[in-house]
Amino acid sequence: MPLVSPSLLSADFGHLSRDIEMLNQSECDWFHLDVMDGVFVPNISFGFPVMEAMARDARKPLDVHLMIVQPEKFIREVKALGAKVMNVHYEACTHLHRVVQQIKAEGMMAGVTLNPHTPVSVLEEIIPDLDLVMLMSVNPGFGGQKFIEHAVDKTRRLRELILRTGSHALIEIDGGVNRQTGQRLVEAGADVLVAGSAVFRAPDPKAEIAALRALAPHS
Repeated sequence: MPLVSPSLLSADFGHLSRDIEMLNQSECDWFHLDVMDGVFVPNISFGFPVMEAMARDARKPLDVHLMIVQPEKFIREVKALGAKVMNVHYEACTHLHRVVQQIKAEGMMAGVTLNPHTPVSVLEEIIPDLDLVMLMSVNPGFGGQKFIEHAVDKTRRLRELILRTGSHALIEIDGGVNRQTGQRLVEAGADVLVAGSAVFRAPDPKAEIAALRALAPHS
């Protein structure tokens, strides 16, 4: 069964505490926080004051995804939120090994995210150091996008790389995840599913989370 990390980017920001409490009462595992700067991606989401408010209400671990330039500048601020996972983009880090070690030194899980066009082979030299790899299955910057089909094969290739190198990294997928795409991703080796629209636009979000958690490879 995969872990489920609902993306608060799709929550109702006029009733944020209500939506967070719903997630607290659900079977979700993590809270996924998408931080966008309008530079690395063409949109702006929310910053640390909003995340601090989220963290006060959240009773599940925080999975912080920085879609920003120079994410290394904010490692201590992310740690101060109490985050479990800090995800940085491969494409945003000139000195990725250093950033990964800094994240781990703060006691967080170090995650590296790949955009849809970036091959998993770029992680060959660093994947033994990673706790998590997140594959974008949409182009980063906006919620509600259509799932990019090649993400399934890419997940399979990443699983092969992890097995071949002896890495213990989890595979997380972000973008266009629902019950149908989630099933295929779990079959391909995904460990963590990020779901935004599929959860928050569902008639019963808690039931949708439970259904995603129940996905399993066919025997």
